[in-house]
Amino acid sequence: MRTTEETEGFDGEASNTSMISGASSPYQPTTEPVLSRNVLGAMRCDMEYLRSYFGILKAVEVVLSFIGFICIETIMMCSPCAGVYFFEFVSCSSFVVTGVLLLIFCINLHIKVPQVNWNLTDLVNTAASTFFFFLSTLVLACINHNTGSEIAAVIFGFLVTGVYSLNTFLAVRRWRSGNGCQAAAQTSEYMRARTASRGEMEARPELA
Repeated sequence: MRTTEETEGFDGEASNTSMISGASSPYQPTTEPVLSRNVLGAMRCDMEYLRSYFGILKAVEVVLSFIGFICIETIMMCSPCAGVYFFEFVSCSSFVVTGVLLLIFCINLHIKVPQVNWNLTDLVNTAASTFFFFLSTLVLACINHNTGSEIAAVIFGFLVTGVYSLNTFLAVRRWRSGNGCQAAAQTSEYMRARTASRGEMEARPELA
């Protein structure tokens, strides 16, 4: 029968041995948070998106909207001013919203927020911008004083309307193809589940 001192000595040796083996083990827990590393890794400039059709169109839309906003801001006097104010609001709103979406897609922030349907969000923004830019440019073309700033704003307004129209067409195609792929994936998953269930029933006839 071992004494208390022998037992304590054995326990001390075991604990020392476990500490030494734990210290020399190559599988040590890291102190770097994995979540922050993934977030920093995802937030990078996506040059592939900037070279794509959507990236180029969005950059052109931001530039043309900003130029149109600058042109309308250089008008000192107007009467009536409804067309000027309407075009000013549309150009500024489109510049801000499209610029924010361009930034989100460029730094891959949309990947970290998968709860939002970004394809549909982009489609709604481009369609709304196309409609309101066309309407505000048409109103400004009908109600103006033929000044240089108003004519330039009308020209850039129709140009950015055309770019937004092309972006809307491509966004609709992308949204439809995305829904088609999702529906096909759901159908394939359903058929796989039916096949697995049927195989289980054949393997266990007592369940039939």
